[in-house]
Amino acid sequence: MHRIGFGFDAHKFSDESRLVLGGVEIPFEFGLKGHSDADVLTHAICDALLGAAGEGDIGAHFPDKDPKWKGASSLAFLKEILSLLDSRDYRVVNIDSVIVCEKPRIAPHVAEIKSSLAKASGLPEDVISIKATTTDGMGFTGRGEGIASYAVALIESAS
Repeated sequence: MHRIGFGFDAHKFSDESRLVLGGVEIPFEFGLKGHSDADVLTHAICDALLGAAGEGDIGAHFPDKDPKWKGASSLAFLKEILSLLDSRDYRVVNIDSVIVCEKPRIAPHVAEIKSSLAKASGLPEDVISIKATTTDGMGFTGRGEGIASYAVALIESAS
């Protein structure tokens, strides 16, 4: 049996944090504001995986009111979610994602981000797709106020 999940996340820029996407620190004048590392890409992927498994959302599993998750790496969230999927006998078929921002340029970092996610998840790189786009100056991402990310995940029952 196959199941599809969809994830979305957005965070506003902050000059008090670093910019982390897919577990990779991206050189930029701003970071993203959030309780954990505010990694919008990994958060969207986590929500897509949780949605595919019918397991709610990232906030239910890693609440921002819990001090345990303050400053946590989102890759730790991903690992826990993959462990949950494994316990439910699900296997990830593929993940497809899009990062939406005007700046910084994401394309030069895609290979490193993909490698980081593959290493953290234990998934082969060829089942992870990372893309980037802009909104041509429209909306909060276009005005340079933050970054958004979308992801879909396909999982299947391993049995």
